[in-house]
Amino acid sequence: MRLSKKDAIDLIKNADLIELGQMALAKKRELHPKKITTFIVDRNINYTNICWVDCDFCAFYRKSKDEDAYILSYDEIDQKIEELLEIGGTQILFQGGVHPKLKIDYYEDLVEHIHKKYPEITIHGFSAVEISYIAKVSKLSFKEVLQRLKAKGLSSIPGAGAEILSDRVRDIISPKKLSSQEWLDIHQAAHEVGMKTTATMMYGTVESDEEIVEHWEKIRDLQDKTGGFRAFIMWSFQPHNTALQKKGIVTHKTSSNRYLRLLAVSRLFLDNFKNIQSSWVTQGSHIGQMALLYGANDLGSTMMEENVVKAAGAQNRMNQEEMIRLIKDIGEIPAKRNTAYEILEVYE
Repeated sequence: MRLSKKDAIDLIKNADLIELGQMALAKKRELHPKKITTFIVDRNINYTNICWVDCDFCAFYRKSKDEDAYILSYDEIDQKIEELLEIGGTQILFQGGVHPKLKIDYYEDLVEHIHKKYPEITIHGFSAVEISYIAKVSKLSFKEVLQRLKAKGLSSIPGAGAEILSDRVRDIISPKKLSSQEWLDIHQAAHEVGMKTTATMMYGTVESDEEIVEHWEKIRDLQDKTGGFRAFIMWSFQPHNTALQKKGIVTHKTSSNRYLRLLAVSRLFLDNFKNIQSSWVTQGSHIGQMALLYGANDLGSTMMEENVVKAAGAQNRMNQEEMIRLIKDIGEIPAKRNTAYEILEVYE
């Protein structure tokens, strides 16, 4: 029987952590009986750090006038992709700040350049926040933006910008950012034009347990409707260097216990999501590994480059060999995948 919101809240507040892990692992085994744990070799490319949205939880963004503000040139982007190809990478996670002056033609040219020059690389890019602003400044609908970018070679869009899908929380941590409903509408529009996406959640700011479960319910409902989400990825807020920390609103990171608890309940609640990713980038490699026993079936990306979380103080790193070792260490079979979660290579 499907877990209700009330059930999920009760599990978060009261369940024994070890028992929760056992329940989540059993659910994972139903969906992934072959004990295969996947990962992807990719690179985050942040094409610009210029952003007008000023989210209080972000330490990455800059204003146009700041000394270290940038927009990457095509040559710089090409070099990053070539370095990724050298290590067998297959995907770029391509996103940036919400630049106030870049319209649809810039993004079309950029995607087309990458897609034509590197057809073997999948472009997984542009969060709902970026899509929303591109639509606004270009006087287009969400669907038109997505259709035009898809035609140029955009393969899928990440779930970034969801944070917590509660407007109460968003009004505190990112008041200029799109509403929860807009985030859902953009992902639905992507699914309707035949583009898969991922769903994410960043917890650990000012949200309640009830708002966390409401977030899960919203993405579960949309998945029931479209089936367009490939995976769910959850991570904890990193307060270092952020305005939320400087204002004293959030001063500390949440615990590993909290991460594993929420991850396990998400696996039980999100019964229509086949893939749940471990967030070793924010949790470190060993809690990232433990997450595989709490419902996650994917170790995420080797992440050749990561700048946003790093700016907030998390500097965890992992290569392909370490991922394979961590997966084998818990008795599972490592496998390299692509963006579509298709297996490319199994490491028995």
